[in-house]
Amino acid sequence: MTAKKIRTKPFDVAEHLRDEEDIQLYLAETLKEGSHDEFISALSTAARARGMTLLAKEAGLNRESLYKALSPDSKPRFETIMKITSALGMPLTVADLGAGKSVQGFER
Repeated sequence: MTAKKIRTKPFDVAEHLRDEEDIQLYLAETLKEGSHDEFISALSTAARARGMTLLAKEAGLNRESLYKALSPDSKPRFETIMKITSALGMPLTVADLGAGKSVQGFER
């Protein structure tokens, strides 16, 4: 009897983010529960799920800048984060948690 070899591959969250709602829920949860580095990593995953070239175009960045901003241990500028989250359909907002009201982030 010959044992079958099991093929495995590294788990990639990007392959399981099927639509915009999945991406937004993933980012919201990471922003709520994760660290700065985990959120940047989640943005990178979301960008790969959406498509780096498309997202770069929608964010008004060149592809190389997007890769650099979302690379491990990067410290992207707040302006870059705003462009990326807006292009993902999830602009950052400020919320008054006490009153349950939110204010839409400003745009230029």
